[in-house]
Amino acid sequence: MRRRDMFRAILAGTGTVLGLRAVQAATTEPTRQKVAYHLSDTDKVNFVLGNIKNHYDGTGGNVDIVLVVHGPALAAFKSKGISAAISGRFAGLVQQGLEPHACANTMQGMDISLADLLAGFHAADKGGVVKLAELQGQGYAYLRP
Repeated sequence: MRRRDMFRAILAGTGTVLGLRAVQAATTEPTRQKVAYHLSDTDKVNFVLGNIKNHYDGTGGNVDIVLVVHGPALAAFKSKGISAAISGRFAGLVQQGLEPHACANTMQGMDISLADLLAGFHAADKGGVVKLAELQGQGYAYLRP
């Protein structure tokens, strides 16, 4: 009878220790953020790129960021005639993991192809607003600076 009681005590103690370790691991590892930035205004391009950089810096890179661009702002990302400052800043963010998407409807309306845009862009084939709604459905926080 004593052996059975000792076995139960050891089993219960082991379970408690393993449970505490799991709780400690869960509380020390921050949850990876998922954020969708919405950009349509040309005058906010630098501001949004700055916000995204600050977001990466503030989370130590523990964030997945998608940038959805449509409307007049898309023209600011054409590779020809773009300022070196915006181009360099954008390329650095893509290297950090930024996933930029261009609205297919805007591209068609402005006669812009993916080849005309800075490297890294993907087409939001169903449209920018549809892409944003899909991302929100996948748990992405929506930000429109």
